[in-house]
Amino acid sequence: MHLFFIFLLHLLTLSCSIHSATISSVLTQGSSLFVDKDDRLGSPNRLFTAGFHAIGRNAYCFAIWFTQPMADGNRTLVWTANRDEPVTGKRSRFSLEKTGNLVLTDANRRFWTSNTKSSSRLQLKLLDSGNLVLTRVDNQSLYVWQSFNFPTDTVLPNQPFTKDTVLTSSRSLTNFSSGFYKLYFDNDDNVIRLRYANDEVTSVYWPKPWLVTWAAGRSTYNMSRVATLDSKGRFMSSDDLAFNTSDYGVTLQRRLTLDVDGNVRVYTLSQRRWVVSWQAVSTPCAVHGVCGPNSLCTYSPETGRTCGCMHGYKPKNDSDSALGCEPMFDFTKDQENYDFIRLPFVEFYGFDSYFSQRSTFEECKKVCLDDPKCKAIQFTFDQGYGSFVCYAKTLLYNGFYKGTPFITYLKIPKTYVPSYNHDHMVVNESKLDCSTSVVELSRAYDTKSESGSLKFMLWFSIILGAIEVMFFLFIYYITKAPSNTTTQTYLAIATGFKRFTYDEIVKASSKFSDEIGRGGGGIVYKGKLPDNRVVAIKVLHDAFQGEAEFLAEMSTIGRINHMNLIETFGYCAEGKHRILVYEYMENGSLAHNLLGANHLDWHKRFAIAIGVAKGLAYLHEECLEWVLHCDVKPHNILLDTDYKPKVADFGLSKLFHQDAPQDSMFSRIRGTRGYMAPEWVFNLPITSKVDVYSYGMVVLEMLTGRGPTCDQAIDYNDSVEQKRLVEWVREKVHNKTQIMEIVDPLMKDEFEKVQMKNLLKVALQCVEEDKDARPTMSEVVKMLLEADESD
Repeated sequence: MHLFFIFLLHLLTLSCSIHSATISSVLTQGSSLFVDKDDRLGSPNRLFTAGFHAIGRNAYCFAIWFTQPMADGNRTLVWTANRDEPVTGKRSRFSLEKTGNLVLTDANRRFWTSNTKSSSRLQLKLLDSGNLVLTRVDNQSLYVWQSFNFPTDTVLPNQPFTKDTVLTSSRSLTNFSSGFYKLYFDNDDNVIRLRYANDEVTSVYWPKPWLVTWAAGRSTYNMSRVATLDSKGRFMSSDDLAFNTSDYGVTLQRRLTLDVDGNVRVYTLSQRRWVVSWQAVSTPCAVHGVCGPNSLCTYSPETGRTCGCMHGYKPKNDSDSALGCEPMFDFTKDQENYDFIRLPFVEFYGFDSYFSQRSTFEECKKVCLDDPKCKAIQFTFDQGYGSFVCYAKTLLYNGFYKGTPFITYLKIPKTYVPSYNHDHMVVNESKLDCSTSVVELSRAYDTKSESGSLKFMLWFSIILGAIEVMFFLFIYYITKAPSNTTTQTYLAIATGFKRFTYDEIVKASSKFSDEIGRGGGGIVYKGKLPDNRVVAIKVLHDAFQGEAEFLAEMSTIGRINHMNLIETFGYCAEGKHRILVYEYMENGSLAHNLLGANHLDWHKRFAIAIGVAKGLAYLHEECLEWVLHCDVKPHNILLDTDYKPKVADFGLSKLFHQDAPQDSMFSRIRGTRGYMAPEWVFNLPITSKVDVYSYGMVVLEMLTGRGPTCDQAIDYNDSVEQKRLVEWVREKVHNKTQIMEIVDPLMKDEFEKVQMKNLLKVALQCVEEDKDARPTMSEVVKMLLEADESD
């Protein structure tokens, strides 16, 4: 009887457990899914399930996963609502409110909401595709909200990946919060890219950043920015990225995921295991940031990828390779007591503070020894230059064995040199295992103790801690506040405009809620200052730049003032943050207006051409320092309420001193395909004529209404052929009977023929292959003003 009673009790408990784990097909308004009851939504084909998923001790995310567990018992998540803010395992719920909002709450605190208030009757359901959709009851084909529009790290078959979506990797295999890697469409050139970004650095690594876009097999012409993976294993993107998986042709369960190691892979489900059927980066160590700073990545088929500290460095954290290594010495002290050790075949990509085309080894070493921030040099024979080149590195990221001709010389104290083992690049074999270096998310929600004594101890500790914090803050501000205030005042006077605190920037931008632009240099938000000025706030990606260097550039920008250049109101250089605050332009960019429905008439286009020329002429010849823009294009020409042009992003270009033109060397190609002068491609000296060429391409685009693309069909009549814009225009000009066919059809016949011909003549001079045949920007201004007066 006793055993029988235990058996009945076990069955009763099991039945209660099964009863509590309810699976519904639809969530109606006013209903909720509770974490305590393990409530779930299931797709009709039972392939996908949505509900609360445990990601730590007493920590849960609302997620979507493949219903069938894998062979190892784990679930495969494809979407999460609150990856960075888990909820507790008690009293948390996912609700469809009567207002139409989807809300995730934990003890009455909102952790996530869909912001979908609606007066219509709505319902939530999980589709066979894995898409969680909020639909109207009377029209279920109309999606008010869908999870496919907000992916986390995974895209499912036939799920569009668009210009408005970004994949973000997880932090580690056991930490599902946002990691360091992103897959996104670049707004500047419409190319899908992979980027590594932490609090210190930002670095694009796929496609290979040193390749020109077309050399990487990508196209910049299609602005639709959309990509999809189908269930047969075919991936197609608007930037011409296309591939078939290794098992293409059969309809299988697949997923495209941005993994924790920064690689994008397509997985195929086979016998309850995910098998890799395609990956973006074939060399694991080529993924940027994978081993953190001051670390070398090595790979072998037997052991996989490992991360090791270099001689003189130690791991920051033995359990997390992404944190990299730190020096066991102080770089700022005793610069005369440093020497170099040779690391053959080792490359550290990026972060060059100095470049010299023709240098001796002793000269290269001296540059680094004289700079306390320099951590290494790369001294290599470059076949393109036909000489030895020198790069000085201020940060050591992305290090791995790349082969010839790369040689890195690591700067370390002389006392460390004798103990260096040339056969091993690590000290004491202190390796970091990248494959197993995972961090468990610590997000526990303990229940409240009912013990009075524990409550007393808790409150006593809190009060005592608060008193200590207030005491230390008091001491800190007594000793530091006056000097900080003096420094802030000095910097504001030196640069000529306001230095904002990061808190002021957050408030002015409404917590970065209104994004109005995104590019390789940073993200732009709309904001409002306390004096009600509407501004554009640009958060720069290159946050690794030191404060001194940043303030030096700000000082230069502060002294640049011209009616056809964007006015900068201030900046923020606080901690890792590098932010610019400048005037907001109501009519957006020239690129937007050329493509928009409200086309620009002739008088506006001609005035824009003159205004841009004046702004560039000022940068090249009139301001205190010569500034090359290096990326003149319609996206960087903004228009105010009266459509007067102002050139933007000039302050982010390389500065040129009037008395040192020989410093005009670039370690990488700059600009945007189609607008770039031939000098960039053929490694010729870079002068102000690169901006002249880009300006000419912009003018041709304004005249014709066609972009500078090489691969579009130009002649729409009898013979359709692919031609560069410059070549096509020159042919029309040579054949005088066809010259009127050049003009943008949107203008019809509403233009001044004399002005148009003069402007066309100037533009063609600007885009000459030989830079010496191009006019200067001041000469361009003079020719256009004369044309305007003569008309």
